[in-house]
Amino acid sequence: MWASEQKPIEDGTPAEVTVDSHEAFRDSVRTFLGQALTPELKRAGELTTSVFSDFEAALKWHKILHAQGWVAADWPEEYGGPGWDIHQRYIFQEECKLANAPSLVMMGIQMLGPMLMHYGTEEQKNHYLPRMLSGEDIWCQGYSEPGAGSDLASLKTTAVRDGDDYVVSGTKIWTSMAHHANQIFCLVRTDKTVKPQAGISFLLVDLQSPGITITPIVSLDGQVEQCQVFFDDVRVPVANLVGEENDGWSVAKFLLEFERGGHNFTIDVKKQLRKIHHQAQQTPWQDGSRAEDPVFQHRLAEAEIDAMALEQTELRIKGAVATGGNPGALSSLVKVVGTELGQRLNELAMDLAGPAAGPMNLEALNPGFDGDTCVPEHALTTMAEYINNRASTIYGGTAEIQRSIIAKKVLGL
Repeated sequence: MWASEQKPIEDGTPAEVTVDSHEAFRDSVRTFLGQALTPELKRAGELTTSVFSDFEAALKWHKILHAQGWVAADWPEEYGGPGWDIHQRYIFQEECKLANAPSLVMMGIQMLGPMLMHYGTEEQKNHYLPRMLSGEDIWCQGYSEPGAGSDLASLKTTAVRDGDDYVVSGTKIWTSMAHHANQIFCLVRTDKTVKPQAGISFLLVDLQSPGITITPIVSLDGQVEQCQVFFDDVRVPVANLVGEENDGWSVAKFLLEFERGGHNFTIDVKKQLRKIHHQAQQTPWQDGSRAEDPVFQHRLAEAEIDAMALEQTELRIKGAVATGGNPGALSSLVKVVGTELGQRLNELAMDLAGPAAGPMNLEALNPGFDGDTCVPEHALTTMAEYINNRASTIYGGTAEIQRSIIAKKVLGL
């Protein structure tokens, strides 16, 4: 539909696409969303309090997008992507978020997929990439361990070669959506005699394999998103090794850049800002609303300015990816700024909600709930969002680790 607008020029980069064509594209996306998003799916999006929506709603939305050919906006056409330019991808993701579409489980499409395109064998790409697109495979990430979080190189889960298999033993923790996934990509130790980073390999593991136990972890907001996964002599085919044995650290770093830089923090922030503006209009203050409070206005304006700066940096990353590069150390920058800005907005929402933020109406966060609530609609998700988002500066690499990367790779310190 839009391929005709991406005519190559002499240096091989896409030709400029006009503002008018992008606005036409935005209109087509809005038309599609208006037709495809059912009230139930939109409600699931409205009630999303973390990076994950209700799983059943997310899976339904995944299949709708797959049928449209739009489930992997950032993938190249040769692997099943829509062939959009950087602006179209951003427009699509922004419109989905602002239309309250459910968030997809993206560990496969956003993180593992781009890594397999770079490091995977032809057999691995041919087998796994189509199954990610269709939703037949739901992936989770096996990196962190009870004694190896930010210091990931100290991981102890082992994989011992035995003929055509590796025998994997150990445990992974804080494994997002493992209770819904059927596949997991793991970092495992294959050599204990070398320095920690040099003895790690990257494996793809079927969660239906004998010897795997998954234990859900209930979060402070009462939801289950994280799990602990135990491996007890699990046999994994050597063919599931990605990259070279003992070079998994290089593979993992490449993938983490897509985890940190592939997330559109600005789009999340824009949705938060829209909710806060609405909430401020609904919150009394003196003879008007909190939207007229000059102190509140100042705090909100500061956040909006930071959101504009964040958006420009994210677009630089997307530009690098669009021309064949990878996010690089800028992914650490947007991860720090994006997560900390999100937390500031959570605090603003808590301030606006006041005592109404206190009650945790967990049952009301189910998209199918149709009973009464003890808080106003605009404050229904405020506490759960605040609590859940405290983890955003920890997962995907803590803010402290990201600042160390920025100091070394960006500032040269």
